[in-house]
Amino acid sequence: NIMGIKEASGNISYVMKIAKYANDNFRIYSGNDDMIVPVLSAGGVGVISVLANICPKETHDLVMSYLNGDVKKSLDIQLKYLDVINNLFIETNPIPVKEAMNYLGMNVGGYRLPLYKMTDKNREILINSMKEAGLCT
Repeated sequence: NIMGIKEASGNISYVMKIAKYANDNFRIYSGNDDMIVPVLSAGGVGVISVLANICPKETHDLVMSYLNGDVKKSLDIQLKYLDVINNLFIETNPIPVKEAMNYLGMNVGGYRLPLYKMTDKNREILINSMKEAGLCT
C-alpha cells in the first residue's frame, strides 16, 4: 500500500536504485531541497520542502519548470537559492527556517525546548544568503 517515498538520503545513487521501481503507482519526492533537480531527473515528481516555507512560489516554479520541460530554468532557480537552502540547515531544523520566516515578517514565533535561539553568527550567515538571493534587503 506504499504510494511513494520522500527520498532524503542525499545519495543520488540510492535515488537511482529507487527510480528503477517508480511508476504511476509509486512516486519519488525529493526530501532534500539541494537535490530537487537531480531527483526530478531520476523520475521524481515533486519535493517535500523546507525552502518552500520561505519561498513557496520559487519552489513551485522550480518543480513546475522542470516538469514542463524547462530544465535550464529549473536548474537556474535551484542554483540561485542553493546557499539559502544550505543555510536553512546550518543549525538543527527547524531553527533556521523559523528564524528566516520571522525575519521575513511571517511571525511564526519563538522556540520551545529542546530547540534554542539561533547563534548570532549563523543568523548573520543565513540572512546574508537570503539578501544575496534577493529575498530581502
